[in-house]
Amino acid sequence: MNSENNWTMNPGSNQNELFTTQDGSHTLVAHRFGVSYHSKYGAVTESMHVFIQAGFYPSIIGKNRINILEIGLGTGLNVLLTLIEAEKKGISVVYEALEAFPVAMEEVQQLNFGAYLGDDRYNAILEKIHSGPWDEALELGPNFFFTKKLQKIEGYGAQAQFDLIYFDAFAPTAQPELWEAPILNSMYQALKSQSMMVTYCAKGEVKRQLKAQGFSVEVLPGPPGKREMTRAKKA
Repeated sequence: MNSENNWTMNPGSNQNELFTTQDGSHTLVAHRFGVSYHSKYGAVTESMHVFIQAGFYPSIIGKNRINILEIGLGTGLNVLLTLIEAEKKGISVVYEALEAFPVAMEEVQQLNFGAYLGDDRYNAILEKIHSGPWDEALELGPNFFFTKKLQKIEGYGAQAQFDLIYFDAFAPTAQPELWEAPILNSMYQALKSQSMMVTYCAKGEVKRQLKAQGFSVEVLPGPPGKREMTRAKKA
């Protein structure tokens, strides 16, 4: 989830609103926060750039298995794209996602990710991601095990467990508490040594907080519509 775009919701709306981004893939505009789950410049394009190309690909070098934590399951797009790429690369994945405000199934069923990615079976996988039980590992594909947890980040206490974190919480303007020292320190503690966290956010204060927790911070070119993104490594 992100996004650093501000949106105006329809008056009286109590549901997330479907929106077609500039690359043709869908996103939802979150009623609760007034921001979108993905960039208006391209939902799939952004997720591929930030999480797959800048995170997943470098993290699997020299490995045949990887543990991933996602902060903000959202539409489930990052899970789906990771599954697709893991199958291509022959990588085993254990994937855990935290989500405090789940997307409704009727909204999931409106998303066009299967058609956009050219394989209708992805629609069934996306529905399984959202309809499956909480706190139970699901095998979404060969050697791809997915667990979702209905909880906020606060109080999450994993220790040196993950090779990669997708930090995809809503932007600091919408959820500032998720980008402050206590949460970022818990992300540092959750990573194995020499592992990384990637996020679309490149705000100066966030980068300063990451460095204060012990991360080495790389500023990378951002996806369309964003000049920069951030990759933080645990030494």
